[in-house]
Order: sequence, then structure tokens, then C-alpha cells
Amino acid sequence: MQAWQVHENGEPGEVMRLAEVERPTPGDGQVLLRVRAANVNFPDALLCRGQYQVRPPLPFTPGVEICGETEDGRRVIANPALPHGGFAEYVLADAGALLPAPESLDDAEAAALHIGYQTGWFGLHRRARLEAGETLLVHAAAGGVGSAAVQLGKAAGATVIGVVGGADKAAVARELGCDVVVDRRAEDVVGAVKEATGGRGADVIYDPVGGEAYAQSAKLAAFEGRIVIVGFASGTVPSPALNHALVKNYSILGLHWGLYNTQNPKLVQHCHEQLTGLAARGAVKPLVSERVPLSEAARAVQRVADGRSTGRIAVVGEGAA
Repeated sequence: MQAWQVHENGEPGEVMRLAEVERPTPGDGQVLLRVRAANVNFPDALLCRGQYQVRPPLPFTPGVEICGETEDGRRVIANPALPHGGFAEYVLADAGALLPAPESLDDAEAAALHIGYQTGWFGLHRRARLEAGETLLVHAAAGGVGSAAVQLGKAAGATVIGVVGGADKAAVARELGCDVVVDRRAEDVVGAVKEATGGRGADVIYDPVGGEAYAQSAKLAAFEGRIVIVGFASGTVPSPALNHALVKNYSILGLHWGLYNTQNPKLVQHCHEQLTGLAARGAVKPLVSERVPLSEAARAVQRVADGRSTGRIAVVGEGAA
């Protein structure tokens, strides 16, 4: 079978190589899946660089979320078992963690209704307890993680402010349903959000960026606001001033979605049921900005690594729906 492999760490476009390899053999509790669609996530770039919290042995195949097909023909969502990642024709996955792919979504959309949307659901509902009528600020609102948070925030009845970088991404954020869009390249983020909220700031701030975005978040947290730390796509891990959190009376909440798979997997299943229901009634629909063949996977991962994508780029297999 064909699979992209990383033999040394570095930039995805330089270290990913398409090769002919043996089809993986399932171990105890695993199943073999044919990949119908694999979505590109920022962790794929971090895996290539050797900067992710999980470091599979070299060589490995990146690709952390897929829509696949079981040997008996079921369409499922799964996290491939590394080192056999999703940018391949076949993967291995934990049989007990398979989730049914929603009938309302095609393969690429179904694959995208997983990590980003699960992260958004847990971040907004489990950690921040977002309520209808509150104001939600989403950094990188046109990206894969941010776009999911925007849709989930709107579905929850929140007023959503999206922060983006560039006019093209601002247009995407508006199409996603953001009530207010702030282009950080053309506007002062803090000033624009303060103006939009009458000086109050945001009740919940969703931050997958870190760095300067977190510094802005701290200035924009409302009284009893909650800042949800999702990741550090900027490459800079901030050091919060805890005296500032004390004086302004806001909370800083960490979210590591992967822990729920081991600490409370029933919640992951419950979340998937909630997301499937939202998708069925059209309240959420993953933004798949581009579908590319397996041969284009390395370039797609590099685009995500460089911050030049919106929504999700999907690597689709032959016969994908």
C-alpha cells in the first residue's frame, strides 16, 4: 500500500516521503481500516517536527484523524494508532474507540467532526460552561479548530467574536456565522473587541494560538470570564501573570482533549452523540476548504504548518463519498 513516511524530523514538505509499504497488521484490540478521508491537523506538522507531546518511532506516518471503512463495510471515525497514521491507504485503530460516521456528512466532513469539534465541545461546554447570551471570543476563527468553536458557540446561543489574520480569513469567519470579525493584521484586537462589547470584554475566550493572542485574551476577559487554553499554534507558550487573573477575577482553563480518551471515554462517546445531533439538524457543518489526493498530502500538511489554510484540508482516498 502507499503511505507517507517521516524518516527524520523537520518541515513536513521536506521530510514526508510517499512510499510503498506493507499493510499494517492489527494487534490485540485493534482493527484494520481503509482510509476514506484523512484531515490535516496542526499536530501533524508538530509530529513531523518532533515537537508534539507524542513522539512515535521513526519512520512513522502522520495523520491523526480519519473517516475509515471497516472490513464489514461500516463507515467510522477514528484516531489511527501511530506510527501508522492516516496519510496512507490503510491504518490501524483501537476497536473500542471507533465512532459511527454521521450519515449527514460526507467522508471528509465526518473525519473533521472529531478532534476539532470534540475539543471545541469539551472546551466550551465541559470546561468553560458557556451559556446562551454570553460573548465568546475565538482566536484563529477561520482555522480548523477555531471554525469548529465558532459553530459550536453559535449553536449554544452565544454572541461570537472571531479574530483572524487577513481579509480572506475574515470573509470565511463571517460565512461561519461570527457576529463580529476582527482582522488582527488591520485592527487593534483589544480596542476592537472592547468597542464591540461596550468595554466589557468576552465571557469565554477560546485560544488555540498562545503568544500575543493570549496576551490579548488576558486584557479582554470579562468579570468572571474564562480563558480556554487549547494550544500554541504561534509557537510561543505564554507565562500567565497570575496576579492579573486574581485582580480581574477570571479563570484560566487548560484543555487536553486526548486525556478524556483514557480518563473518561464515556464522555467522548456522549460528546460524539451531541455533535452527531447538531450535524443532523445543520447546526454544525465542518468547513472542508479543500480536498486533495493522497499524493498531495505533504504539501497540504506544510500549508497548515505555515498557517496558510482555512478550515480543514482533507486528503481523500479513492471511492470517498
